[in-house]
Amino acid sequence: METVAIFGVGLIGGSFGLALREAGYTGRIVGVSSPATIARAIALRAIDEGMPSTEAAAAADLIFLAQPIGVIIETIGAIAASLSPQALVTDAGSTKSAILAAANSQIRGNLFLGGHPMAGKEARGVEAASADLFRGRVWALTPSRQEDLQQPQCRDFVQWLEKIGAIPRILDAAEHDRIVALTSHLPQLASTALAAMLADQLSTTPAVHGPGLEDMTRLALSSYEIWADILATNRENVASALESYIASLQAVHKNVVTLANSDIRHLFEQGSGFSRLLRDASN
Repeated sequence: METVAIFGVGLIGGSFGLALREAGYTGRIVGVSSPATIARAIALRAIDEGMPSTEAAAAADLIFLAQPIGVIIETIGAIAASLSPQALVTDAGSTKSAILAAANSQIRGNLFLGGHPMAGKEARGVEAASADLFRGRVWALTPSRQEDLQQPQCRDFVQWLEKIGAIPRILDAAEHDRIVALTSHLPQLASTALAAMLADQLSTTPAVHGPGLEDMTRLALSSYEIWADILATNRENVASALESYIASLQAVHKNVVTLANSDIRHLFEQGSGFSRLLRDASN
């Protein structure tokens, strides 16, 4: 892997470049982004130089698409004819089925390995990039065929993921989208809805609030521009997750109104048990 091309040198793309360097990668890292972003990324040493998209695709052994989902799908079509024969194309999109469908229909002579690093921040842009962003975080991989993982390009890429501290996890694209609707997309919408409701209920910043409110509304800082494509490409799974969450909230409401203390106690016990399991798994 002599040349890596990062399409979209923002938080994720910039962090990938920084992480590769810190892990000992000595090859060339090129970026495809706006001129201003390229200049900042070079100054931060996330990349070595900028290139036009087709030139970068032709020069690279690994093409890493770290753009919004709609742009990833457009880029796949735009670069498919420019790829070098042994190049591996991968991505960082938050949903996988739509991206894999585009890759399978348009990339014929090259390997495509769907990817989703389960890491991020509310801040956007290469200025927020960090070499340790992926350390200890799951990096979901969704191959079209399991045998693709045995190809040298894929094995090399997975080894670099491990070197930067990520935890590769292999799963089916449809199953990935179902799970992240519950574990990622639903938390985002719950946080956004809570913050929006409070904005309606409170005309100013509340005079009394604890850190719990800041924790619960942290995800509401995320940009709609990022989430528009995510929701559009995982609509059915997100709708199902919301229906389950609404049903749970309705049960809470009923128990509060009727003072069903035993039911509320069970809810707290069930919730705290899952929360502990989640934190134990992350340690």
